[in-house]
Amino acid sequence: MEGTAQKMLSGFRFSWEPLKEPLGFIRLLEWVFAIFAFATTGGYSGETDILINCPGTTAKALNINLQFFYPFRLNQISFDVNCLNNTNEIVHLVGNFSSSAEFYVAIGVLAFLFCTVMLVVYLGYQHMYHENSQWAIVDFLLTVFFAFMWLVSSSAWAEGLSNVKKSTSPVYILSTVNICKNPGNLCSSGALPSMGKLNVSVIFGFLNLILWGGNCWFLYKETPWHKPPPTQGATEEGAP
Repeated sequence: MEGTAQKMLSGFRFSWEPLKEPLGFIRLLEWVFAIFAFATTGGYSGETDILINCPGTTAKALNINLQFFYPFRLNQISFDVNCLNNTNEIVHLVGNFSSSAEFYVAIGVLAFLFCTVMLVVYLGYQHMYHENSQWAIVDFLLTVFFAFMWLVSSSAWAEGLSNVKKSTSPVYILSTVNICKNPGNLCSSGALPSMGKLNVSVIFGFLNLILWGGNCWFLYKETPWHKPPPTQGATEEGAP
């Protein structure tokens, strides 16, 4: 184990030159965009407001502020509506969208870690990368895999976000409150939740898809599958 670590350290040759080539530059962009993708989703928290007023009761108008956040298990968020005399209604938000959100964040984190490893290889072990074709093959296959995962996770999260917007809309929340179905009670929506950060997260997901998909071509050119085998004439000419 120590011998392997010493061999890796002794073979380290740092150089910025790979970042000037498409292979290294695109990988650096993937590293940055992956951070933005999972950070804008995993770090999100928002709030929505509803107003309930029951004329003819001693209770004042209820201004209910609901906070929600990643991973968007909205069905675990509830609030009390104590409007009618001697009546208390507990209302839950609708939907659990944690699967698509957590899947999207997981792909972002794994892509970030993979980019980190490959950037270390590009910047410090470029000579080993070119000497051993297995590096290029593994790099290419994993990049194809992540490109496909960005497509799946971004599409799933885009649909999940659409459902989150619907379930946290004040108008939709009021439609689930039984007290608001009484014509004598006045229910109105408050401030809409800010979804700009989550919209950006979906955009970064599809930008990652474009980056990773485009990078597949540059990586394919590094594999022995793209490089033609040496011709017989060239081999004989180079032979002593």
